[in-house]
Amino acid sequence: MEEQNDIKFEESQYLGRNTYSVIRRTLLAIFCFIAYYMADHETLNPQIIKPLETIHSNPQEIFFMMGMAVLVISTILAYVLHIKTTVTSESIILDGLWTARKVKINLSSIVSVKKIKLKKYVFRRPVYNLHRKGKIKFYTSGGHIIELIDKDGLKYIIGSQRYNELHFIISSLIKK
Repeated sequence: MEEQNDIKFEESQYLGRNTYSVIRRTLLAIFCFIAYYMADHETLNPQIIKPLETIHSNPQEIFFMMGMAVLVISTILAYVLHIKTTVTSESIILDGLWTARKVKINLSSIVSVKKIKLKKYVFRRPVYNLHRKGKIKFYTSGGHIIELIDKDGLKYIIGSQRYNELHFIISSLIKK
């Protein structure tokens, strides 16, 4: 069992801080508030409001409540752990709240480490232990990733907000 003082690097990435997800939730909330404003000022088409009146006596309140619910959920997601990356002298441990299993990558099997800058305008969703095209991806947000290649040719893609520090520590541990 590894000791706590053996930790060389530790980082937590949170689910609600992914740029793509934040943009999606913000646009949805803005849409709800605009619909609330338009329904409140009776500029919205009555054919849209009429079916909502059967559900609720004041249909514009539904839009306001939906917008507030989206903002509250977005705030809560900012504190939900997605990936916790821990580097010790012997391994990289990837763990998270939503994960079924902890992933441990032995550093003795890693042959190369690279920093890669991602394309700026491509939206990426958070992934954990996604196996695709010979790569295993662990990513929440950020513009850079660390690519590890092991002795078998398997590539591990690890996203990090502190990619320079992660790259330096893994490189120095592999050279030992």
